[in-house]
Amino acid sequence: MKTNAARILDALGIRYQLREYAVDEEDLSAESVARKVGLPLPQVFKTLVARGDRNGVCLAVVPGDTQLDLKALAKLTGDRKVEPVALKEVQPLTGYIRGGVTVLGCKKDYPAFVDETIEFFDLISVSAGVRGTQIFLAPADYLRATKALVGAIARSS
Repeated sequence: MKTNAARILDALGIRYQLREYAVDEEDLSAESVARKVGLPLPQVFKTLVARGDRNGVCLAVVPGDTQLDLKALAKLTGDRKVEPVALKEVQPLTGYIRGGVTVLGCKKDYPAFVDETIEFFDLISVSAGVRGTQIFLAPADYLRATKALVGAIARSS
């Protein structure tokens, strides 16, 4: 199934692969997704929605085996403080539901920030914009498509 995210990559001429998996509504964790798509957890990146006190909404993309470091993200965004947005705000802000958020094709072109570990891999996985489908692509292509800024924004879980 082609998603808006996949169509954006097509338009940019970026090579990718869609990988579908069975969704368990009780377990939307990155661990579950990694197991189902057959990639090591650090290569499965999750997209989180945050809001800074100065610059507003942004998207943070971190490896599945880490947590978002809010202080590090604030430093990178130029905010004094950054907080995760409430779950009820995720869909109105992005157009995506929890477990299906991606930088590609959000309702607005929010600034995106990706953890520096993305550069360790030849291949990463991100949500395709729906639960049950991941996009596999090269990190450099993902960064080009999302215009994301790379920095140390993840910490061990």
